[in-house]
Amino acid sequence: MKATWREAKCCSWRSGSSLVGQFFNQHPDIFYMMEPAWHVWNSLSQYSARVLHMAVRDIVRSVFNCDMSVFNAYIKNQENVSDLFQWYSSKALCSPPACSSFSRFNLTNETACKNLCGNYPFGKVEESCDKYTHIVVKEVRIFDITVLYPLFKDPSLNLKIIHLVRDPRAVGKSRGQAPRALAGDNGIVLDTNGTKINDTNYDVLRKICESQVNMYQTAHYKPPPFMKGKYMLVRYEDLVRNPLTKVKEMYKFANLNLNDQLIEWIYNITHGKGPGKRREAFKTTSRNALNVAEVWRHVLPFKKVRQIQDACREALATFMYQFMNSEEEQKNFARDFILPMEIN
Repeated sequence: MKATWREAKCCSWRSGSSLVGQFFNQHPDIFYMMEPAWHVWNSLSQYSARVLHMAVRDIVRSVFNCDMSVFNAYIKNQENVSDLFQWYSSKALCSPPACSSFSRFNLTNETACKNLCGNYPFGKVEESCDKYTHIVVKEVRIFDITVLYPLFKDPSLNLKIIHLVRDPRAVGKSRGQAPRALAGDNGIVLDTNGTKINDTNYDVLRKICESQVNMYQTAHYKPPPFMKGKYMLVRYEDLVRNPLTKVKEMYKFANLNLNDQLIEWIYNITHGKGPGKRREAFKTTSRNALNVAEVWRHVLPFKKVRQIQDACREALATFMYQFMNSEEEQKNFARDFILPMEIN
């Protein structure tokens, strides 16, 4: 049996997780899947996030085992690769054996893949997964790291987790750009029995922040023995300030090596001309990632900054983000909004 590394990227909505997912997706040894638990929440939206945790864990476990029959419960009339949520964000599903149009050793373009590879049979997902030494899942629908304990205990999985966090004010600003897309998930987080809501009072963001703190404290300060060496915290802001350095650290954690092609791609994707447009909210495009990290300081009214800080006070303190006490402080760009954080 081949030795396969499994890696879960656990993060919050609008934390920069799609970008980090692509840092792994473009590696030729990785089978990448974006948010398989979307299918769980989309099918069972009348339940709460807490109730759905077990189903989320089971679908993640099945993906790590390359058992795609788990999707039978959530995808009706399952026929093509394109029935899978955001399938075109996975290079593995844009190259053989899933699709003959591209090579796994070349970088891929989501638009080209979407146009050429969607009509291949769904069985190609499982066939493709079996060909890779590393399996990476990007997932946002986990609010309690203890739910994953059975996966950490399973020696056949060799699971590691990268926990991505981001300044809640940036998350709140980004979530505000896509209220309709997030309304259904908001209802599940707040247990509204299927009612979609707009998170105007930051109640969902509060729960997200609380979960990020709890997961970090559990994994960092009091981890069980089976989690030793299997958890890594990454702040989005540290990543975009030193992309190559942080990606190297993440790759080392995952037992991967960078090649020259990936190094060039990482630079280009994080050093684009602008902050990105709203229509690109759920796409990974070349943009100035550092500007994206700081744009909330330019556009968020201080009233909203204060609301978010009240909702996520503990998260700001835990992950070493500076509080802003006035609009003058917010607009004083000589004052950094993040503090050094020792991350082991």
